[in-house]
Amino acid sequence: MKYPRPSYKAEGIEIVEKPMMFSGGTIELPVIDYPITPLENFRLSYKHHTPVWAPMSMLDFDSLMVGFANTVDVPEGEEPPPPMMWGSTERSEFSDDFGCQWLFVPEAGGPMLKPNTRPVVEDLTKWESVVKFPDLKTRDYKTNAEKYMKESYQPGKVMHVNIGQSMTERLVALMGGYTEFLVALMVEPEACRDFFNRFSEYYCDLIDIIFDLYPVNMVTFHDDWGTEKDTFFSEKVLEDLIFDPTKKFIDRIKSKGDVCVEHHCCGKMERFAPYMIDMGIDMLQIQRRANDIPMLKEKYGDKLGFCCFTEGIEMGVDVPREELLAAIRKTVDLYGAKGGNYMLVSGTGPEATWDAFFECYCYSREYYDNERGRDF
Repeated sequence: MKYPRPSYKAEGIEIVEKPMMFSGGTIELPVIDYPITPLENFRLSYKHHTPVWAPMSMLDFDSLMVGFANTVDVPEGEEPPPPMMWGSTERSEFSDDFGCQWLFVPEAGGPMLKPNTRPVVEDLTKWESVVKFPDLKTRDYKTNAEKYMKESYQPGKVMHVNIGQSMTERLVALMGGYTEFLVALMVEPEACRDFFNRFSEYYCDLIDIIFDLYPVNMVTFHDDWGTEKDTFFSEKVLEDLIFDPTKKFIDRIKSKGDVCVEHHCCGKMERFAPYMIDMGIDMLQIQRRANDIPMLKEKYGDKLGFCCFTEGIEMGVDVPREELLAAIRKTVDLYGAKGGNYMLVSGTGPEATWDAFFECYCYSREYYDNERGRDF
């Protein structure tokens, strides 16, 4: 091993506490003495140049959820909890700014539409009269942004903003489920296209606000396009209804400068990869069990990057230390070539997490030193 892996809480290693997703707790993480900033390294990776190490989201990113159209009933004068924290240990209900009713399901780690509630849109041809888009001009985004920039902003890290639910997911929510949405795609394509175009305009307005307030380096949007068996719709539907509105707001993001765009997309979406490239998507956060990501890396790895979960390890499942570290090395070997990746590294406890981060950092540095043919 060329780079030593420091033992847990080794002397001289700075430690920082960070909040844990879906929990009110925190975790102690090491502060690694990087040779360049995480932002510089990530830019190398997402542009498919050899980075110095494989970027790690928990250590190298500073992530915010800005623009999520979610609200929850809280006592007057109190702030609602962040979306990732809602109902983390028990079921809880909330509504969003479009009037959709949700139920947080802790077993699933996320929300679902509340069963047996009346959909906002029952006749898609009348969506313009019933869908009320949030008035972004009345929102006070500035106060939180100023506080963040003053108290929390870390210039050397990747400033990552998650803007949440995109157009097809939003229409699913408004119509009360995927059955109604998929029928609408077939029988009312013009109405679907009109809604998608209006949503794209809304996203463009939101993007303008965000970039006026934050020095953003990466934007993630969510739009699930399939089940684990196949996509929800054909290439023809994607071409006719979804491609142009999606590309429109991606182009708006790209107009802001050197910004990475990531699409979080559940389902088997391999056949849509060429379209995603043409849209301007840089990174995919997709399900390994539904997609042959090594194949996608080999076929499209010079144009698409991937959020990489630890290969063969189920999140939250305790595994022996050596098995975890071997899986991290396998993940770097599978997805490391010429960058185009970032890693979601974790362990089931503080010491395992510490070891996992240092193995990812040190092993990927050794990997990229070899790829470069010299030390950095």
